[in-house]
Amino acid sequence: MSYFLYHSIGTFPGKQAAVDRALADFTARWCASDDGQWPDAMARRGDFIAAWTGLIGAPKGSLTLAESVTAALYTLMRGLPEARLQGGTVLVAQDCFPSLHFLLAELGRRMGFALRTVAPTEGRAYVTDDDMEAAWGADVRLALLTWVTSTASHRCDLDRLIDHGRRMGSLVGVDVTQGVGIRPYTARADFTVGSSLKWLCGVSGAGVLQVMPDLLADCSPEFRGWWSQANPFSWDLDGFAFAPDARRFDNGTPNVLPAIASKPGLDFVLSTGVEALADHNRHLTGLLLEGARDLGLRIVSPTDAAARGGSVMVDLPQPGLVDALRGQGIHADQRGTTLRLSPGAVTTAEDCHRLLDALAAVGTRGAA
Repeated sequence: MSYFLYHSIGTFPGKQAAVDRALADFTARWCASDDGQWPDAMARRGDFIAAWTGLIGAPKGSLTLAESVTAALYTLMRGLPEARLQGGTVLVAQDCFPSLHFLLAELGRRMGFALRTVAPTEGRAYVTDDDMEAAWGADVRLALLTWVTSTASHRCDLDRLIDHGRRMGSLVGVDVTQGVGIRPYTARADFTVGSSLKWLCGVSGAGVLQVMPDLLADCSPEFRGWWSQANPFSWDLDGFAFAPDARRFDNGTPNVLPAIASKPGLDFVLSTGVEALADHNRHLTGLLLEGARDLGLRIVSPTDAAARGGSVMVDLPQPGLVDALRGQGIHADQRGTTLRLSPGAVTTAEDCHRLLDALAAVGTRGAA
């Protein structure tokens, strides 16, 4: 098997056995005929939150789970004071994850802000930092940055854009989904949303929302419940009080299974080290870039490593290509005419050469 799908699901050596052990251990505790189920489940959830907190260097108590990145963004935005966005502008790049744009478009109508979507210039397949800054004035109340895009693997300069946002007086959020776990990330923006899929090799349902303490204290989430309270076991219907930390973004009874099934992937990344994984990835993406050039393919991703995430994406419109690759035990995917290639921990240099040989064999030479 030659695996190039870290932009989608992600895997690591021994993944099935590790996830099996985690779920079997939870099942044994959950099915015991005693009263220890919830303390055990909450401890496991807490371990997951602690692992994510450490991974991105976030302040303690500033991170919690969400069902998805979209749910995390919704929870944050509907928790902001109404006047924070009303009558202003929210900025997002056209190559953000579409689900987030769908959400922002509807929230703009309901919350009274204008959504400004920045398109790429000069025929590029991605929105540049220059594009973002040119569209980002003092009217922007909130900007959502896509750290690494899913269609070109363009990696924005977060320090530059966050600093620009500070000068404009904007709130700045970052979607780290396509980069976390394969490039170092330290929480610095006002909020961060992300997924445990892809380079973190987890399962769906284990999204995260991280909010810096100053902003967190101003948030009163609309979607709330018993677990949002400082004391979840308070049944005083007139005495609701938010938890002082990120738990205020929780709501009803917590869903623990996605966190438990995703923790082995987090453990692998943390024990291996993001820098070590990044070094391996940079070597393999270098091979893919060189091979794509030799085949005459149009490279969609930035060629500068500093502006690229962990993937290489090329324009390859041949129908049935992914099926042909799968038939040879090579796993990648295609979005429109873009072939997405993401080599990770289980991918080898030999896998890259196999892929390039397979592309040459199906007549891609000179496709540009």
